[in-house]
Amino acid sequence: MLNLEWFRTFKAVYETGNLSTAAQALFISQPGVSVHLNSLEAYTGYRLFERVTKKMIPTERGIILYNCIIDPINKLEDAEESFHRNSSVEKPTISVGMGFEIFKYTLEEHLAQLPFNLVLRFGEYRQILQELDTGKLDLVLTPKKGSETNLEYIPFTKERIILICGSETDTEQFDTLLLTNEKTAIREWLKEQIWYTTAADMEYLEHFWMANFDCLPDLKPNYIVPYYSSILRCLSKGKGFAVIPDFLAKKELALKSVKLAWEGSPHVENILHFGKRKKTIYSNEIRQLEQILTENWF
Repeated sequence: MLNLEWFRTFKAVYETGNLSTAAQALFISQPGVSVHLNSLEAYTGYRLFERVTKKMIPTERGIILYNCIIDPINKLEDAEESFHRNSSVEKPTISVGMGFEIFKYTLEEHLAQLPFNLVLRFGEYRQILQELDTGKLDLVLTPKKGSETNLEYIPFTKERIILICGSETDTEQFDTLLLTNEKTAIREWLKEQIWYTTAADMEYLEHFWMANFDCLPDLKPNYIVPYYSSILRCLSKGKGFAVIPDFLAKKELALKSVKLAWEGSPHVENILHFGKRKKTIYSNEIRQLEQILTENWF
């Protein structure tokens, strides 16, 4: 006998692309999702999804079935919501991956006003992209883009990678070298200076170094700290250099607590994107987050 819950489960798996995420959305166990899906496939006589590692890719039959049932299922869910006697509604939980500083300066103060639960994930870009692909994250802010067909990347803003230095750093010799544009001399001089970087990774430094000197940095940082905000506080009271996204140092540069040493030649720029799944049951919540981040950008 056909069970309508099979269709609801099928719809959730189709829209999330992941068994565990569908289970969370339906408030059932992952084995329960598998049972519903297997039962529906047995009933229809067709394979509705290709099982890839931690992903569910709809087959042609799956796409046809989804297009047939989406409107009726939505109407049933609307009717269920209208006639439900229980006024308490379970808040959805959205998982987001971004840099810690971006969260701190743009989103943190707005958490209490969000009408849904939020789980933040801070990590390297390659790591949060992988977690977006596997369904652990619903939204990421990233300068990198993957090639997965179930994901989309919407351009959000631009960042420029710059070289900054402490307010007490003597840059007279460095400024003279920049005028000569002798890249080898510039690189050798920089290698002798005090350097700060973050504990997470040296990706920005490597990107800047490769673009300007055509090689990876062969220097050893003197101070490795947790976050870029830590670097800015350290440099505001002393000497040294760091490579950092320009928007993170905007306030300190305006206050002259740190100095812009070099923008690079050529400039090193990245486009930041909102990364998300093309089909998601959390589109309204994700749209709210995108609006908050856009309106409160640096």
